[in-house]
Amino acid sequence: IPQIQPVTDKMRFLTAALGFALPFAAAKVSYDGYKAFRIDDELDYAGVQKALSDISFISLSVENARKGVEIAVAPESIKAFEALGLNTHVVHEDLGADIALEGQFKPYRASVKAFNANSSAELPDISYFNSYHELADHHQFLDDISAYLPDNSETFVAGKSVEGRDIKGIHLYGKEGAGKKPAIIWHGTVHAREWITGVTVEYLLYKIAEGYKKTGDESTATTLDNYDFYIIPVVNPDGFVYTTAEDRMWRKNRQVRQGKTCVGTDMNRNWPNQWDIPGGSSPEACSETYRGEAAGDTPEIAALTNHTLKVADAAGIKWYVDWHSYSQLILTPYGYDCNTDPANLDRQLELAGGLAKAIKSVHGVEFVYGPTCKTIYQAAGGSMDWVYDVAEAELAWGIELRPGSDDSNGFVLPPDQIVPSGEEQWAGAKWVFANF
Repeated sequence: IPQIQPVTDKMRFLTAALGFALPFAAAKVSYDGYKAFRIDDELDYAGVQKALSDISFISLSVENARKGVEIAVAPESIKAFEALGLNTHVVHEDLGADIALEGQFKPYRASVKAFNANSSAELPDISYFNSYHELADHHQFLDDISAYLPDNSETFVAGKSVEGRDIKGIHLYGKEGAGKKPAIIWHGTVHAREWITGVTVEYLLYKIAEGYKKTGDESTATTLDNYDFYIIPVVNPDGFVYTTAEDRMWRKNRQVRQGKTCVGTDMNRNWPNQWDIPGGSSPEACSETYRGEAAGDTPEIAALTNHTLKVADAAGIKWYVDWHSYSQLILTPYGYDCNTDPANLDRQLELAGGLAKAIKSVHGVEFVYGPTCKTIYQAAGGSMDWVYDVAEAELAWGIELRPGSDDSNGFVLPPDQIVPSGEEQWAGAKWVFANF
């Protein structure tokens, strides 16, 4: 949820240096020596701007953050910031060093043995979850799961990104065939820097495939026979690639707009429902919550809305999740307005609460749940509101993964957290499946 923003006029030089306001970055952005803090004093975003007027820093929070603003302080300003005596705790001692550790990608061993007519594909190697991966590995992982479940899956391309990359997903279905059961839709990596989301969604996919075919888990088999899954781990491929090659903290897509000096649209403010509600997004292209020039005018969201409506028309949508990081939250509609509730809010909160308990039972990690606007802040043009209102999903949530807002790491989560994140989310998902 927290978002990087240029915060003062004097920071314009830093904004350009970091590539936020330039159509094409000339070199890979360095965060070496940046120290990230969470400010625990009762200061909102505007209050932080005022208090830190002489400090070189980048905000890691949205403009309408109510408290707990997070910042990354430039090396030359760390001593001056600490001398202010604010009540803070450290999120990253050295953001650049943590990025370097996280970005040590390991080769993907697919363990696919379909090399001749007499062999069949195996389940991908679990070591996949020992590190983060390039986009090509994410797409190959989907192909390998589909090869492992040839009678119960198919890969698909929902559409193309701004730069022409596939928005690739996988469709899983049970013994009665494809498209005949209500849908469960999972999206990951809408915000490019939220790497933990894609691999966590893939961990859930892995557990479904494993349970359905390898271990014969009865509850997993029942779930897949009763629901069709449509899973897209990386819905923002251009932005994700940019985080691996140029700027680890990039958030938006990579859309270049005529007459704009800044690149990118926040895809999760671009869904065509309550799109331009005041206070829920920004009309400014340089903002990290820039909503675009018109509702649904990013090619990625146009593709996702089209695909989601086709799925809804086939057999309806039971459960939609847009996976994000970080803060350990389970968010229900609505984001666009704090005074409007979905008709089935009580049921959504009942299931969200059960999910939170199931998650906690694994590693003791606590998730807070509630309507988006009331729980964190106003956000208009978001996926869950559109999927609930327009595609008429029964349940539509945003889940913010580990770490918590009071913990260290933030967006840059060490790879040894991938499996624990997947384990707790799998326990939560299984609880939801059993209590639909």
